[in-house]
Amino acid sequence: MKKEKVVLAFSGGLDTSYCAVYLSKIKKLEVHAVTVNTGGFNTDELKEIENRALALGAVSFTCIDETDHFYTNCIKYLIFGNVLKNKTYPLSVSAERINQATAIAKYAKEMGAAYVAHGSTGAGNDQVRFDMIFNILIPGIEIITPIRDMKLSRGEEIQFLKTHGVEMNFEKAKYSVNKGLWGTSVGGIETLTSANYLPEEAFPTPLTQETPTTVTLTFNEGEPVGVNEQLFNNPVHAIQCLQALAAPYAIGRDIHVGDTIIGIKGRVGFEAAAPLIILKAHYTLEKHVLTKWQLFLKDQLADWYGNWLHEGQFLDPVMRNIESFFEGTQKKVNGKVFITLAPYRFVVNGIESPNDLMQAKFGSYGEMNNVWSGDDVKGFSKMFGNATAIFHEVNNNA
Repeated sequence: MKKEKVVLAFSGGLDTSYCAVYLSKIKKLEVHAVTVNTGGFNTDELKEIENRALALGAVSFTCIDETDHFYTNCIKYLIFGNVLKNKTYPLSVSAERINQATAIAKYAKEMGAAYVAHGSTGAGNDQVRFDMIFNILIPGIEIITPIRDMKLSRGEEIQFLKTHGVEMNFEKAKYSVNKGLWGTSVGGIETLTSANYLPEEAFPTPLTQETPTTVTLTFNEGEPVGVNEQLFNNPVHAIQCLQALAAPYAIGRDIHVGDTIIGIKGRVGFEAAAPLIILKAHYTLEKHVLTKWQLFLKDQLADWYGNWLHEGQFLDPVMRNIESFFEGTQKKVNGKVFITLAPYRFVVNGIESPNDLMQAKFGSYGEMNNVWSGDDVKGFSKMFGNATAIFHEVNNNA
């Protein structure tokens, strides 16, 4: 009897290892494991994941490299919007989960799978993100989530794998780490509390560089295209180059506190040197080249865009409408941003742009004006405050 196909989102960790064995040996399904690389895995790591998937009973393993698509489809708009969840977190994991789920859905459809499976527990955001994308894109393919559905504990998963002869390091890593192009998240016992910060050893990239240095970032229509004297055709390579320069300074570490999709508060640590530098550099450049109301409206939409993305609603067509607005604002976001890197911090020193609206020929703030007279200001001040003056005159006399 021909087995039905299941596409399993596979990372090689405990949960997805359990799923591979359970789906192949208990459910008697033909397991096709797939890993979606969004910039967090190197060649050796991917080979190790492939070997594990096949050893656990998968009949095939596929790695889908989505790094470039992840940038053009999502990260680019996070830069355009200067998006930081709760003014802190660059949405490292939530952004890549959407991209991974979409790629897996497409693959499951191509494979003619009857089922798609993921190793989410019932306690986090990812279960909602994966399920929503699958429900929208592949409604005819049934979703299987063994860990969530059977409410399995970590100990039960380990016992099951041992029973089926699986040998792996079952010692739970002290910290869970998820690495991608747009940052690395870090979870541990400290992030389960409200009071404690992650220790130095929890962060994957140690401080190894202590001598301050300067870096120049080049933007073209809002996208990062150059680091120092080197220009890149692909902004992904600019991000990776900056990350290599800034990460040894242990820049971009923080803990994000926020509301989860499932209604509880949560904390997650992260290190994201290049994303935080790029976002602040981009925003500084925008302050020089965009108008007051362009900046104001962008900020309103960016907060909403980031929140809707975080909650897994990336396929809502309103997101494409907001992206179109963002695109339209970026035509003049060109120039260089000068930055100093130092241990645990960075400073945006200034910008240089042909579109800079801060030009001395129009006046110098607090020093001199060149395009209006004192009488102009007197008349303007009367009109600009007229509505408020009327309010106070009426009510003070009432």
